[in-house]
Formats: sequence, C-alpha cells, structure tokens
Amino acid sequence: MDSLLILTYAAICIVLFKVFKIPLNKWSIPTAVLGGIVFMGGLILTLNYNHPYAEISRQYFISTPIVPHVNGEVIEVAVKGHHQSLEKGDVLFRLDPTPFQYTIKGLEARIELANADIDRANSLFQRNAGSKRDFDLATATLNDLHAQLAQANYQLEQTTERAPADGYVTQVALWHGMRASNIPQRPVMIFIATDEQYLIGWFSQNTMLRLEVGSEAEVAFDGIPGTVFSAEVKSVLPALAEGQVQASGDLVSPAMAPLAGQIPVLIHITDERFEKYAGRVPGGAYAQSAIYSKHFHHIAIVRKILLRMSAWVDYLFPFH
Repeated sequence: MDSLLILTYAAICIVLFKVFKIPLNKWSIPTAVLGGIVFMGGLILTLNYNHPYAEISRQYFISTPIVPHVNGEVIEVAVKGHHQSLEKGDVLFRLDPTPFQYTIKGLEARIELANADIDRANSLFQRNAGSKRDFDLATATLNDLHAQLAQANYQLEQTTERAPADGYVTQVALWHGMRASNIPQRPVMIFIATDEQYLIGWFSQNTMLRLEVGSEAEVAFDGIPGTVFSAEVKSVLPALAEGQVQASGDLVSPAMAPLAGQIPVLIHITDERFEKYAGRVPGGAYAQSAIYSKHFHHIAIVRKILLRMSAWVDYLFPFH
C-alpha cells in the first residue's frame, strides 16, 4: 500500500511537470525528490502508526472432526455432495446396527432369566430355604444387566451419526462398506458450522496502542474486487502464538520464537451490503483490512483511498 502512495506522488509530479512545463534541471528534480521524501515519508509514518493496515486478514472458521462413537461398517451416507446445507440433528451417516441389536437381544434374554432367578431366590428366602445373600446377588445381577442394556441401547443409537449444529460437511470421502472406527486421530468427516466464522486481521506490534475495541475499520476481500466494507474492531486478542509455552522438559530460549509475531484483531463487518456476499465468501477467504483510530483522524481519508485503490487492483488478479 505504501507503494501505491509513492506511485501516486510520482504520477502527480509527472503531471505537474508536463502541465506547467517545468524544466528538468538540477533544481527542479532534487526539489521534487526531496519534497517527496519529506512529505511522503512523514505521511506514511503518521498513517501507518495512527491508522494501521493489515495486508494479511482472513476469514477463519471452526471445523469439527466427526468421529463415530462406536465401531462399525458404513451402510449409508446420507450427505449428498460436498456442500449440502444441514440442520442440527440431520443424519450424516449410518453404521451397521446388527451387532448391537444382537447384543440387546442377548441382554433382554438374560434379564428375563435374572427376573426368574430373583423370584426363585425370594421364594426360597421367604420359606427359610435360601439365604438373603442369594436374593441380594440375584438383585445385583439384574441391576447390572439393566445397566448393560442401557449402554447397549445407547451404542445402538450412536450407529446413526447426526449433525452437531447447523452447517455443512465438505470434501466427503466416506462411502458404503468402509470401516469407521472410534479413533480420535481418524475422523471420517469434517463438519463446519455456518454461524462460527471470524474475520481476523494481523497487525504489526508497532501499532498496538492504536488498536482499540470499537474503532472504525474497513475490509476489502480479494474475491470481491473493487468493494470495501465498513466494519468495527470487536476485540484485540490478548495472546500471540509466538509466545505460547507448554509443560515440557525444555527451557524457553530465543530460538523458540525467531519472529516478532503480529497482533490478531477480531473484526466484525457491519456493512449491510455484505449480506448478499456472505453466502459466497468461503471460510478461509483472504482480505485486507484497515483500522481508523481517533488520532490524526483528518488523514484517515488517505488510508481509505489507498484501501480502495488496493481493492481495485484485485481486478488484475493475474498480476496481483
């Protein structure tokens, strides 16, 4: 963006030299160059500090790995295509329920036998022909079987995997006959919730004192060239990835964080025009953003012009 500003100044100088027929000599050229260095240098420094610009901004989303609760063979994949809209509770896929149904039938038969054992133990105990312990053991066995039956019914229900929220699954590779296992490291689908997307702008740490919640902001997506959306700063995230540590046997050293890192700022788009594009902007979409602080507010117009010029350059995607 600084290059656009310098090129604009150079274009203005060329026009002035041509229109007013200013001669090119040892006085006019150094004056234009030195004037540009002083004026443009001061403007760029003031602009970059008080109205920071993030060349790297991205639409982030939360993905949920779908891992089946039980193991089994896939008999149906209900999701069709790679971007089918789903509501919470919609069926994603089904596993073969036969083994679990057999388990339930076996437990139901054992429960019938356990009920008969309780009746016999109780009858013997009432006639002083059996002990209270035999009756208690029979009761405990029945209770244990009921618990196993409840667990088996739960596992049977889990053979049908459902959407955890409103959203969609993408890049579906699951197919009939595949074996799905309850292994966290081997999800069978990736579910993406439609209402959980965040626009994060990455700003230099030099501008930290100018990043304030509620400040005016603007966003320009590479995929929507020539359009700039109004927004506001929702929050300034309090941690940088470069500074995180976890419990281990290693001590912290400078080699663990060779880069300074940039401050992530959560930006909320308030522009009503964005609604017609929201469904077409994919998760992970790239953008540029700028924040306008209350300091030197009169030069914020320069940043706004530069952001729009950069948005127009997006039309030249083979060269941008």
